[in-house]
Amino acid sequence: MTKSGNRPSKAVAFLFQRVKASALLQDNRLLASGSEAPAAPGTVRMVLPRGRIPHASVMLLATVVALFSLVPLGFIGWITYDVGWETVKALVFRSRVGDLLINTVLLESITIPLSIALAVTLAWLTERTDVPFARLWAWLAIAPLAVPAFVHSYAWVSLIPGMRGLQSGIFVSVIAYYPFLYLPVAAALRRLDPAIEDAAASLGLNPWRVFFRAVLPQLRFAICGGSLLIALHLLSEYGLFVMIRFDTFATAIVDQFQSSYNSPASNMLGGVLVACCLFLLGLEVLLRGNERYARVGAGSPRPADRRRLGWFVVPAIALPVVLAVLTLGVPLVTLGRWLYLGGSEIWRIEVVSAFAQTIVLALAGGVLATIAAAPMAWLSVRAPGRLQRLLEACHYYVGSLPGVVVALALVTITVRLMLPLYQTFATLLVAYVMLFLPRAMVGLRTSIAQAPVELERAAMGLGRTPGQAVRQITMRLAAPGAAASVALAALGITNELTATLMLSPNGVDTLATKFWSLTSEIDYVSAAPYAFMMIVLSLPLTLTLYTQSKRTAGQ
Repeated sequence: MTKSGNRPSKAVAFLFQRVKASALLQDNRLLASGSEAPAAPGTVRMVLPRGRIPHASVMLLATVVALFSLVPLGFIGWITYDVGWETVKALVFRSRVGDLLINTVLLESITIPLSIALAVTLAWLTERTDVPFARLWAWLAIAPLAVPAFVHSYAWVSLIPGMRGLQSGIFVSVIAYYPFLYLPVAAALRRLDPAIEDAAASLGLNPWRVFFRAVLPQLRFAICGGSLLIALHLLSEYGLFVMIRFDTFATAIVDQFQSSYNSPASNMLGGVLVACCLFLLGLEVLLRGNERYARVGAGSPRPADRRRLGWFVVPAIALPVVLAVLTLGVPLVTLGRWLYLGGSEIWRIEVVSAFAQTIVLALAGGVLATIAAAPMAWLSVRAPGRLQRLLEACHYYVGSLPGVVVALALVTITVRLMLPLYQTFATLLVAYVMLFLPRAMVGLRTSIAQAPVELERAAMGLGRTPGQAVRQITMRLAAPGAAASVALAALGITNELTATLMLSPNGVDTLATKFWSLTSEIDYVSAAPYAFMMIVLSLPLTLTLYTQSKRTAGQ
């Protein structure tokens, strides 16, 4: 057949593909709306069961979880109404709250800019320069995430007993939390189109001006997201600041709670802390802006050129080396020293018991959080809409609240309304589900999005009910993402301290709480095995984050 003779067949094939694509698009729209398409005359169609996808039941489950996530906010409103406006004014508008607010503002306003400068500099060195051993420095830059913040503080206080106050809090906070900024900034630099820099350089800008005028604005989204994470962690952190004797809202709330259970003073401090969280969330949205950060076309397929450092290579290598010593060397050397001094005697049966209880609580909390996140994750992918986005926001916001606020809400509710549930495994697991619900949502939503909706429809066409189609097809395909969600939530639970301290039943000791009780008694030798085991359990999370950031950039 001649070349010209192929044109009709190619045209027919092209038309068939367009019609097929249009039909699939229409089917997906009908699937989301739950209606059926009118059959064309003379066509044979497969009739699927009515109520193809269990939107109503899934929406009900997602709504229940969303309302449950609003419990801390409802708790703050209820307590405010219950104690009366005069008591609220007396407890909130006092010098103690003003001092805590000043400490918080100073801590946030100094720590975050320093973390931004450090993370952006290190990300630029490892991703855009020819610094030797770039992959090694990149891995060491995120490795501090495997060390809980209060273990960082424990290591430095052991090394320098006189560390205390604002300056020490800023120093330990920067080295403990800057990886939360390094990860998104490095990922953004990997994805950034190098043609943007080429265009800026062609206009006569020197390398410094190219960075500040062309590259840095493209990193705004990553910087705002990472800064918000650090800011929220600074609000919720307890162990780090107690060790260096720096007062924050979290430390004041726990101290007040331990002195008088369920006191109005601690509840009102929790309300101020929630207000600070909501203010930070709004500020991040304002600073992030509405600019577009995605390119229209495919961009340049080549990787970005790495800039030659020349004589600057020596100070460039010095930065990651010094950081590695401060963030990993000091904690590991300190732990090694205490473990050596304690010998085999400090590895008692209590360590094994705490390890086992931590694993049980972490796995149970991770599984429950993933199950609770599943309805909303499915809805956000299969049936997006305004109501779904509102419910999804309720799922995500609770993860920004400090653990001490969630624990206070559950303590008050159980003491006043459901006393038999106070300090039980059930209440503790509920707190874990609320705190780590967003972590479970992220991985599960991504996996469901990668499962084709046509497979659900095909299963229903073969006689499966809607619920069976979702369980047997979509959830099986989403199993790897669900496993990752369980792991992320479980590893977060492993290092959780404040909610576990306030809610755990008598006789239940996790690695974090046992470590904390021993360091409170200045028994640093006996606390070392618990800190070591927490680091061992946190290493898989660090590796997962590093691998995921590479995968996101297509590397």
